Amino acid sequence: MSTFATGVTVITVGGDTPHGMTANAFCSVSLDPPLVLCCVSGTARLHKAVVSEGHFAVSVLCAEQEGTARYFADRARPEGREQFASVEWFPGPGTGAPLVADALGWLECEVTEEVVAGDHSVFVGRVLHAVTGPDRSALLFHGGAFQGLGAPRATGRAAG
Repeated sequence: MSTFATGVTVITVGGDTPHGMTANAFCSVSLDPPLVLCCVSGTARLHKAVVSEGHFAVSVLCAEQEGTARYFADRARPEGREQFASVEWFPGPGTGAPLVADALGWLECEVTEEVVAGDHSVFVGRVLHAVTGPDRSALLFHGGAFQGLGAPRATGRAAG
């Protein structure tokens, strides 16, 4: 699977004990209704938090946020609110889940389905709120290493 390049996100959950985790097992499922999925190990602290709260938020990281990705991948980081003390963030307007500042985009999702698949759960989330951030290069994970995508290209979107 290391030959497959993926985007890098930080998945977070709010509530009494907020938690975050770097994840690259994230993708769009449906446009109508808007659905996404993330895959979380059944032994991860985030798994328990998502099941308990029934929601999750996603911050899509830019190339300059490799340090943030490494931080939320480190199992030695503090638990609860303390793990967000060294990261600039803001509460999501729909769920209150922490969203990483300066990311490429943010989503807040309500869990609609949990599918157990091997040692992970696939959480399908209905998008409640989505915002795009500044147009910058994306952070990717490929070949066992973080890499920047390169300069963003014009999207060719029509004004309207």
